[in-house]
Amino acid sequence: MDLLLKGGLLYDPAAGWEGPAEILIRDGEVEAVSLSLGPVDVPSLELAGKIVFPGLIDVHVHLREPGGEAKETIASGSAAAVAGGFTAVACMANTTPPVDGKETVALIRERARRADLARVYPIGALTSGLRGEELAPLWEMAEEGARGFSDDGRPVMNSALMLRAMQYALPLNLPVISHCEDLFLAAGGVVHAGSHGHRLGLPVIPAVSESAMVARDILLQDTLGGKGKLHLAHLSCSQSVALLRWAKERGTNVTAEVTPHHLLLTEETVADFDTAAKMNPPLRGSADRKALQQALRDGIIEIVATDHAPHQPQEKGKDFLNAPFGVIGLETSFPLLWTKFIETGLLSLMELVKRMALAPARLLGVPGGTLAPGSPADLVVIDPRQEITIDPRYFYSRGRNTPFAGWRLRGVPVLTMVDGEIKMWKGKVKGFSRDFPTLEKISLLKE
Repeated sequence: MDLLLKGGLLYDPAAGWEGPAEILIRDGEVEAVSLSLGPVDVPSLELAGKIVFPGLIDVHVHLREPGGEAKETIASGSAAAVAGGFTAVACMANTTPPVDGKETVALIRERARRADLARVYPIGALTSGLRGEELAPLWEMAEEGARGFSDDGRPVMNSALMLRAMQYALPLNLPVISHCEDLFLAAGGVVHAGSHGHRLGLPVIPAVSESAMVARDILLQDTLGGKGKLHLAHLSCSQSVALLRWAKERGTNVTAEVTPHHLLLTEETVADFDTAAKMNPPLRGSADRKALQQALRDGIIEIVATDHAPHQPQEKGKDFLNAPFGVIGLETSFPLLWTKFIETGLLSLMELVKRMALAPARLLGVPGGTLAPGSPADLVVIDPRQEITIDPRYFYSRGRNTPFAGWRLRGVPVLTMVDGEIKMWKGKVKGFSRDFPTLEKISLLKE
């Protein structure tokens, strides 16, 4: 699709562009970016009052397929992604069967190709069957298209095996994504070991169960002499942040992510046994939330990831002790962060684009993160003034498990483009919405 985007404000930290821009797209790529390109022989789309930036990339989602299609499919998860402004997602390996061989990597890629919405990058398992006993075939999965390795959902408790995995991944230049949790310290807990968890009488998860493994993995990474890519998933507590700061000051090559729910909520959210707020790691105290927010502003935490984890309503409808961990986030994360961080001045838009587009692309080593000429035309357009009320009934995801239902937000994605093709327009997703418009029917289109 050839198209000229005009009248919008472009925010592209990689290219150093912040302000008005016209963007010329030909054959799925950005051909030119300028204040004024003059007459061109392609249709134009007027974006006055809108903001354009590189498509969001989520390095941590659970698409459930294969095996968990009742919770989510690659197609429904991809639809949720483009609805939320994401042009690419990396899906974790804890499916049924796990993504611990090249055949499953190939299956995911093929089903993503059929869905033809967001780019989907499989994350291969670190260990066979996610059992933490022996390494999975990392090289074979990488050759098939895996863009990282993780046993997310469970840690690799065996330190020697974890170090070997990091050594094997090193020449592949792919990240090892660590689920930082000491299972002996977590001991079957379901909520943070704070005042609210104790008051509810539920088994608790102390913060040290996370930070102890953060410390271990940082020290293992040090043994690689500054090489390799260690990435710490879903950090949740102030002690983990302090360890991450220490590691970066020493020059350790480590990156980390934080979720919108850990940035915005605390343990108080579970006060009424609300299973929509049951997640692992759990929501922690206000001091932890403050430390995470500061680390994001300082760039100590480089990436925002959703940890999108859909479940069926009947599963989340169980009592708190037996309901599964996890919340969804693909369709809510950007409006949440726009409203609570950008509008309040806690973070600049350029910094947020770095955290949600540029840094994720660099971590995975994939296209995207910029709209510089020659780049894929993967982009999102948001309307900073449009307001929505989060209503899970209208999600494209099969999951409805969000603690943000009823929140009033702004900064809504209104257009998502992948490879120069519009995949979402004003809430309608190609292949999912019967009234998805052709390019010629889009109301703002002018030729």
